[in-house]
Amino acid sequence: MCLAGNFRNQVERGGGALMRAESNGTSRRILCVFPRYTSSFGTFEHSYPLTDGVRAFMPPQGLLLLAAYLPEDWQVKFVDENLRRTTKEEFGWAEVVFVSGMHIQRQQMNDICRRAHEFDLPVALGGPSVSACPDYYPSFDYLHVGELGDATNQLIEILSRDISRPETQVVLTTKDRVPMTEFPIPAYELADVKKYFLGSIQYSSGCPYQCEFCDIPGLYGRNPRIKSPEQIIAELDRLRECGMTDTVYFVDDNFIGNRKAAMDLLPHLIEWQKKTGYVVRLACEATLNIAKRPEILEKMREAYFITIFCGIETPDPDALKAMHKDHNMMVPILEGVRTINSYGMEVVSGIIMGLDTDKPNTSEALLAFVEESRIPLLTINLLQALPKTPLWDRLEREGRLIEDDGRDSNVDFLLPYDDVVASWKHAMGVAYEPEKVFARFQYQCDHVYPHRLKMPVADEMKTWPNIRRGLVMLRNIFWKVGVLGDYRRVFWKFALGRIKRGDLEGLIGCTLIAHHLITFARAASSGKQNASNYSIRLREASVPAE
Repeated sequence: MCLAGNFRNQVERGGGALMRAESNGTSRRILCVFPRYTSSFGTFEHSYPLTDGVRAFMPPQGLLLLAAYLPEDWQVKFVDENLRRTTKEEFGWAEVVFVSGMHIQRQQMNDICRRAHEFDLPVALGGPSVSACPDYYPSFDYLHVGELGDATNQLIEILSRDISRPETQVVLTTKDRVPMTEFPIPAYELADVKKYFLGSIQYSSGCPYQCEFCDIPGLYGRNPRIKSPEQIIAELDRLRECGMTDTVYFVDDNFIGNRKAAMDLLPHLIEWQKKTGYVVRLACEATLNIAKRPEILEKMREAYFITIFCGIETPDPDALKAMHKDHNMMVPILEGVRTINSYGMEVVSGIIMGLDTDKPNTSEALLAFVEESRIPLLTINLLQALPKTPLWDRLEREGRLIEDDGRDSNVDFLLPYDDVVASWKHAMGVAYEPEKVFARFQYQCDHVYPHRLKMPVADEMKTWPNIRRGLVMLRNIFWKVGVLGDYRRVFWKFALGRIKRGDLEGLIGCTLIAHHLITFARAASSGKQNASNYSIRLREASVPAE
């Protein structure tokens, strides 16, 4: 971890002062707690035992941003419960507890609130879940609805005066947001970034499209707001100072939501990569119509973007039209995937099952698409209606929302529910058979990765700590997959090919992901995992709420 004291000062970047909240002279002790994730396809937890100590997915942007925004004379501690549980001593130290999270963390957020209340601490909750559904959280003392802004300042002002628990819940709603160009650098120094699978960085907020199932426009608007390139470079520098190497993920809703801004940023990223020796790889989310922008893809290749998550959702044009995702049809889907691949970038895809346009053979059509696209990683989910989406509004009008936490989806499908779940289990089981997964990664190694930039290995990567790290991961992979794994023959066929070509990096990277996909999919196809990343169906012991 880097030294927190070095980074608490307000700095000047990009011509303007990065904002911090003002203090009235009262110092407070704030404990920021990020809730544990429920097991999920997209958090790669089955990869962690193969690494050199990774134990969580990504540092949470929201709480670390808030920690950096708090008055300079306030003391802040941060705990990510994906790494470890908050201790009684930490609750005892705190005067106030801040929590943030998504719908999938709802049960865990309520549990943090309950534990904090055992110490009679006021608890404030912010983030996307409470912003969409304040009624989910009746036990919290303060609800912060919306993004960083005047509601944040009101909360800080209240806590500056009084840290006793209010008699009734206080709801504060942001009306005037802090411009993203004035955001402080998230307090990465409070997080042990070396224990995360990926680094995280946010460049923009909002998306111009209005896909029926998506809550982003309702929560964050259709006009993407952006940070300056200077801010992004400063954040990347901070992540590096705190020990982050490997891959940094742009968590933006759509990296090309503002194409001009993306083009303005990319030369700065290219310059930064050249200066630092290309030791960091970049990834992002973007709409598939990025395939029609070769000028952006070429610059992304030069900036060393290696992965793009595209919400393909379905290969069915009728379904795309019905969900108002016509922009996915601006280029034939398979052609778009191949175009992105030609710039050395692997495509990761989101897929939805349970759509109104689905047919009894939808799972077979999906599996055919998986085979033809050669996309290694597709997050296949059952449709879930989220509040503040056109889908929610439509299904509510049609009387097709179901309140039953025992179901994998809150949607009354047009096809029989059991048939839809069975189709999802079948798709997961077949798509992630070990032979199929490693065949798709072999395709990436042969036809996609060779298009990436080729440069000498930086001196930083030749150090003993980095070499030792690679050896530890190879040892774990060879033992846990190559010896103990029940798909070891498939693994060794792939691994020996990589070793012969001297591609240990490809061997490690592909196997880390493949092992998680295979392990999670087996649990999913046997009914031991939720069929939606957004489902609140409990697969673990229930955590009590007040």
